Amino acid sequence: MHTIVGVLRGGPSREHEISLRTGAAMLANLPDERFSARDIYIDRKGVWHIQGRPVPPERLLRQLDVVLIGLHGEYGEDGEVQKLLERFGIPYAGADSFGSYLAMHKLMAKMRAREEGLLTPEFRHIERREDSEKVAREIIRAFPQPVVIKPVGWGSSVGVSIAAGYAPVLAAIEQLFDEGAPSVLVEEYIRGREATVGIVENLRGETLYSLPTIEIIPPAGDFFSLAAKYSGTTREICPGNFSRVLTEELQRAAKAMHRVLELRHYSRSDFIVTPKGIYYLETNTLPGLSSESLLPKSLAAVGIPFPDFLSHLVNLALAR
Repeated sequence: MHTIVGVLRGGPSREHEISLRTGAAMLANLPDERFSARDIYIDRKGVWHIQGRPVPPERLLRQLDVVLIGLHGEYGEDGEVQKLLERFGIPYAGADSFGSYLAMHKLMAKMRAREEGLLTPEFRHIERREDSEKVAREIIRAFPQPVVIKPVGWGSSVGVSIAAGYAPVLAAIEQLFDEGAPSVLVEEYIRGREATVGIVENLRGETLYSLPTIEIIPPAGDFFSLAAKYSGTTREICPGNFSRVLTEELQRAAKAMHRVLELRHYSRSDFIVTPKGIYYLETNTLPGLSSESLLPKSLAAVGIPFPDFLSHLVNLALAR
């Protein structure tokens, strides 16, 4: 008897289009000899659809054995859809609602990293728009320029910018508040080599299996921005050209963040490698799984077929 797998994609976030790609990859690669996939589209207003028809989630969820979440950003990675699935007792792959919220809240994730002894960029947290001018002045005095301005609670580099000088920094902060960011982080800009490491639970006999490091080389004059991630202009080297010692440190740090953020099943953490050490940036609880995404490339590098990985995720979810 086939296991009925609901694949959630779309969603009311700024990463709607990226989510459609991840969901499409899941649907195309779920082994059909074991699973019956259901394509569940969630529109930009949060309405659930099956075969083009709007359906209340509670009615749809009763028809499923397990869920794969192909959503990114708000609603998908911040714990909201996980709360809904938990309320109806539906098994699903990926972090639970608490772990999702913890990782998505960049400030809380940084605090967990520091408690674990990892380096992370110095920062200022701005909770109210009316504090923007005061904090921008403090930042110009306290931090070397440029600095990184990012929203708390959005993913995939959405809204992230690099700016130098009082007026540009203030404008970037205020723009994020105008666009609905719940709060804003301004971080020191760390120059170095960007790396990312995927973690998969209970794979190849290891409780936390570390995938190969990927070295990310954005185009000149850019960082790993949203545009750089999906434009095809960024070089992604897997395994990355890091020494054995650095590779082991990166993999150890990715495992540590998976643990301290209380995640499940799989994750991908991002770092900057510098002469001073490895700096933790953030963790993705539902990393992209499209053909352009990083995690499938690291799976392929160690000979794990993508359909086998999806089967593994379903098994992890059902074994809760």
